Amino acid sequence: MDENELVAGHTVLDVIVGDGACGLADPEVPGDDPPRRAVYVAPTESFWRLDKPPASVSGPGVDTLSWEIETCCALGLAADPAVFDALGSPLTQRCTEVGEELRALLPALLSQRAADAYRRATATEFARASAAMAGGGTPRWRQVAEVIRLLIGCEHLLRTGELVADVSKYRDELLAVRAGDMAWSDASSWVESLRDRSAEAVLRSPLPVTPDTGTVQDWLSSVRRRHLG
Repeated sequence: MDENELVAGHTVLDVIVGDGACGLADPEVPGDDPPRRAVYVAPTESFWRLDKPPASVSGPGVDTLSWEIETCCALGLAADPAVFDALGSPLTQRCTEVGEELRALLPALLSQRAADAYRRATATEFARASAAMAGGGTPRWRQVAEVIRLLIGCEHLLRTGELVADVSKYRDELLAVRAGDMAWSDASSWVESLRDRSAEAVLRSPLPVTPDTGTVQDWLSSVRRRHLG
């Protein structure tokens, strides 16, 4: 079966991520097709073949990515920010019964692992921006704003135990960073402050140290049984 046909026929969750999902979109400015993330459940019998179904599929849109359900669960247990963005998005395009169950499973995925996962996810891009400034160049301001957005979400998650996509509270500041209108010293200080606050938050976070892997595994097994035949 063609990969795109596999996704189209077996998607259980399809959401919009990016600006529209986190409160940074400008309704008066038409944009390109929004980025989308989806989760599909490959038929259980397809895993009995030598050529296994793909763990993820890119496309058909320019910024569209779909994860097979097991991949999504594994990434979620590792506190992958992209998966958390998808599961926390309020802009749902498709959500089946299994998709609803997956979103309800989110508390079992959340843990203090987010501290390291978000730090790794933002470290490289921020290091590139810092190197560009040190070399007299210009950083990719949009990526700097994305680093800050992720760190805002991480600090809130660690401090409250709640995954929230909406960062509209910081809309003006984030858009200023994205446009290059905020001084680098202020932007870098913001990043360092968020890193420090996240490090403090994890010390007394209401989140468990590790996710509830057993609950996730049991649910995944039930999904596999339901998609047998």
